[in-house]
Amino acid sequence: MIFKLFVLLAMGVCAFPGEAAQANIDLTDSIFGYLAIALFVIAYIFVMFEEQIHLRKSKPVLLAAGLIWSLIAIAYQGSDYVNAPEHAIRHNFLEYAELFFFLLVAMTYINAMLERGVFDALRNVLISRGLSYRGLFWLTGVLSFFISPIADNLTTALVMCAVVMAVGKEQPKFIGLACINIVVCANAGGAFSPFGDITTLMVWQKGIVEFAEFFQLFVPSVVNAIIPAFIMSFAIPKGHPSAIEENDKLVIKRGGLVIVALFLATIVTAISFHLFLHLPPVFGMMTGFAYLKLYSYHLKLQSKNWEQEPDESPGSTPHGSYGKFDIFNKIAQAEWDTLFFFYGVILAVGGLGFMGYLALASSFMYGELGPLNANILVGILSAIVDNIPVMFAVLTMNPDMSQMQWLLVTLTAGVGGSLLSIGSAAGVALMGQARGYYTFFGHLKWAPVIGLGYAASIATHLLINS
Repeated sequence: MIFKLFVLLAMGVCAFPGEAAQANIDLTDSIFGYLAIALFVIAYIFVMFEEQIHLRKSKPVLLAAGLIWSLIAIAYQGSDYVNAPEHAIRHNFLEYAELFFFLLVAMTYINAMLERGVFDALRNVLISRGLSYRGLFWLTGVLSFFISPIADNLTTALVMCAVVMAVGKEQPKFIGLACINIVVCANAGGAFSPFGDITTLMVWQKGIVEFAEFFQLFVPSVVNAIIPAFIMSFAIPKGHPSAIEENDKLVIKRGGLVIVALFLATIVTAISFHLFLHLPPVFGMMTGFAYLKLYSYHLKLQSKNWEQEPDESPGSTPHGSYGKFDIFNKIAQAEWDTLFFFYGVILAVGGLGFMGYLALASSFMYGELGPLNANILVGILSAIVDNIPVMFAVLTMNPDMSQMQWLLVTLTAGVGGSLLSIGSAAGVALMGQARGYYTFFGHLKWAPVIGLGYAASIATHLLINS
């Protein structure tokens, strides 16, 4: 049943209504459809075992997307609708282009802040507070919850993991529990913001949920994070970590705080473009990208002055240590594997849907099971399968349900991945960063507690947002 449900969800289409009427060729019961499903499943198996076989996740889905659309084109040869696949794939590509440029701007800003030492400085501030292990457990969780709505859950989890790795070397148990808490809190925090997760971004860009409406999920997200954190906190070892060495302390490089301000201004611009000008948010992000590019020119000019006029005053930091700032280097450091993975997912899932699986999936999920049960299962499936194809399926099915149910599926797709370590990008990344400390089975041990938070967040949403 679960496998059938996964296949049906994965068949979601990114095609638009005009194409459905134009194509009229049902390939769900043909050799082309069966081959396409097999290609998608095989590609996704490779994605799931990325950490074990060391094959980048973008590679199998890129190949699968190309082969699936090739099968579609072959199937339509000689029909009255030979041009229908071309129109459909152009629409899919437009969907991807909007997501691509939005994420590229956000990733470039994050890379710029990393290079300027903004997150390193935050880590040092936290370590220097002299908190106990339990205090750091709570603080890193709270910060993960409130930073992820802006900086996305993956980046937030990596930064907070660096903190616990730096202070918890003497307590492996603390690192494991703190990483679980970071994953749960980062995913929960990302669920009530369009910028917190790819799935919430997709929902916002589709115009299904408006920007202000996401904040109705704030209280359910808090419940989702705080229940497992409260229970796990009793297992945190007592004591205090060793103080940070003086020579390990870092300072923010010139322009770091300005770049933070420009990133916030870019977010405001994207929101304003959508709310007031009724333009896609990606155009606001690209406009905000100009802020960073212009400021990088200013930093480039300043770097020449720093080299020519070193500051030798007592207690000052040598200008040369601030380094040169190259905006194109920050673009090059974007997560290109992730961006190409999204391309493969959108095109592959779109192709399978164009073959005719949309009606089948929508009828099963939202007809037989009903919106409430379907949306709860979406979150559970997000822990097994990546939440991106699952959410694409739901969005393109576009089932007829209330705004409360749309908010529910946004919540469940965002926080459901916390049930397993492989269920979210944050969890997968931390298994690599804290290898040996944060593991699949270590996370699985606390799955019932995380599941309790998942169920409580759903109940809270139904109670206060009905």
